[in-house]
Amino acid sequence: QVQLVESGGGLVQTGGSLRLSCEASRVTFSLFAMAWFRQAPGKEREFVVTISSAGHTDYADSVKGRFTISRDNAKNTVYLQMTSLKPEDTAVYYCAAKITTYTGSYRYRAQQYDYWGQGTQVTVSS
Repeated sequence: QVQLVESGGGLVQTGGSLRLSCEASRVTFSLFAMAWFRQAPGKEREFVVTISSAGHTDYADSVKGRFTISRDNAKNTVYLQMTSLKPEDTAVYYCAAKITTYTGSYRYRAQQYDYWGQGTQVTVSS
């Protein structure tokens, strides 16, 4: 069974940085498009960023220029480097994976992803 395990969340002050990791097991990682979503209390899960198997990326406007996604196929891991964090970035961050042969970036809806991690909490204090 495919597993996605996130790590790296925590508490940080406004303007700080965090790096999230998501390691996949029991998959041919290079066949997956990967994404990060987040969900704040009382809000719907929202798209943050995606990276295709070929490394093409697409960012939500709210994080563009502050967050960077990358992947290491040899380590079956996707990363999310978050800088200039704001209180509105506070949420549980989820890693998602979708099997696809399309190598370009595409903003799939949450329901279209095949696998999800358990989430990691990111809290940005003001």
